[in-house]
Amino acid sequence: GLVLGVYSSEKDEGAAQFTSAGDAFDRLVSGKLRELMSVCGPSLKKGKTRIFHGLHQDFLSVVVVGLGKKNAGVNDQENWNEGKENIRAAVAAGCRQVQDLEIPCVEVDPCGDAQAAAEGAVLGLHEYNDLKQKKKPVVTPQLHGSAESEAWQKGVIYAEGQNLARYLMEAPANYITPIKFAEHIEQKLRSFSNVKVHIRPESWIATQQMGAFLSVAKGSAEPPIFLEIHYLGGTNTNDSPLVFVGKGVTFDSGGISLKPSSGMDAMRADMGGAATVCSAIVTAAALNLPLNIIGLAPLCENMPSGKANKPGDVVRAKNGKTIQVDNTDAEGRLLLADALCYAHNFNARAIVNAATLTGAMDVALGSAATGVFTNSSWLWTHLYE
Repeated sequence: GLVLGVYSSEKDEGAAQFTSAGDAFDRLVSGKLRELMSVCGPSLKKGKTRIFHGLHQDFLSVVVVGLGKKNAGVNDQENWNEGKENIRAAVAAGCRQVQDLEIPCVEVDPCGDAQAAAEGAVLGLHEYNDLKQKKKPVVTPQLHGSAESEAWQKGVIYAEGQNLARYLMEAPANYITPIKFAEHIEQKLRSFSNVKVHIRPESWIATQQMGAFLSVAKGSAEPPIFLEIHYLGGTNTNDSPLVFVGKGVTFDSGGISLKPSSGMDAMRADMGGAATVCSAIVTAAALNLPLNIIGLAPLCENMPSGKANKPGDVVRAKNGKTIQVDNTDAEGRLLLADALCYAHNFNARAIVNAATLTGAMDVALGSAATGVFTNSSWLWTHLYE
C-alpha cells in the first residue's frame, strides 16, 4: 500500500495540490492519479481519505489523504503546530485504511515533515488487542523514498515511546500489576548498557520510611514496588540529572472512599504518570540523548480492605511529617510525597512530576490541555517551548 498527501488550495477549494511525492507518483502513472482525483468528487478535506486500486503494480492500493492548508503553521492561541498535527492525523487515517484492506506493508509520503508522518503512522496503527481472539492485521509503515530517513526514524522512536505508555495504561489491571509493570519496563531497557533498573521491593520501601506510600499499598493483596531507573547518557555520569517522578497506581478503586462503579474500569490507567515517565526514559535511551535522567515510579494499587487506609487516619511521610487522610481517594499525593522526598537525594538539575491526580483538571481545561504547577520559571519556559 501507499499513502500520499494532498493539500487543499487556499484560493480555490475545488483544486488540490499534491505533495512532491504525490507529484512524482502521478508522473509515474502518467497522470492517472490526478485525473481520477478530479472526477471522483470534491477535493479532500483535512483528515479524509480516498482509495484507488490498480494504479501501479508495486502498490495494490493507493490511499490519498487530505492535509488541509499547505502553509499551516504554529497556532499561537492553541500553542501547537497545526501543520504537523494535520500531517499526523492524515497519515494515521491513511494507514488505518491500509490496515482495513489487510495489506501487510504501507509506504508513507513524508508530506514535507517525515518525523510528523512517522508519528502519525505508528500512532495511528497502534491498538491494544493482545487479548482479543480476532486481531487486526499487523501493518509495517515505511518511508516512501529515502531522502528524510533520519527524521522518519526519529518520529518512529517518538511514537513508539508514546505507544508504550498507551499500552501500559490500556492493559487490564490484572495484567499490569506493580511487579509486572516494573518487569515490562526492565525488559524494554535491557539492551541499553547505560541504563540501570532497580526494582525495589516492599522491604526496601519500609527501610526508606515511606509511610505515606505504604499506607496506600497496604489495602491491596498486590505488593508495592518502587521502580528506580538511571539513564546515564551524559558525558560525565556525575553531572546533575533530571529527575522524573510518576504516580503509579496500577488500579485505583478509591479505597474505603470508594469510587462509583460506572467507569471504574478506566482507573487501570491511574498509573499514567509512571507510564509517561518510564516511556520518556525508554525514548531518551533509544535517541541516545546526552544527559543523565533518573526515573522514579512508586507502584501500588489503591483498594478497600480490612487493612486499607481509613478516612481520618494519620500517616507519616519519609520526611517525618504527618498527614491526615480525609479521603482515601486522594491517594496519589501520598505516593508522590515520599517519592519526591526521595528524589531530593540526587542533587537534581530539575524535578518533573507527572500524575493523574484529579478529574477536576479535565473540567477546568478540557482534554486538549494539561495543567502545570511549578516553582521554576526557567523550567516552565523550557517545557512551554
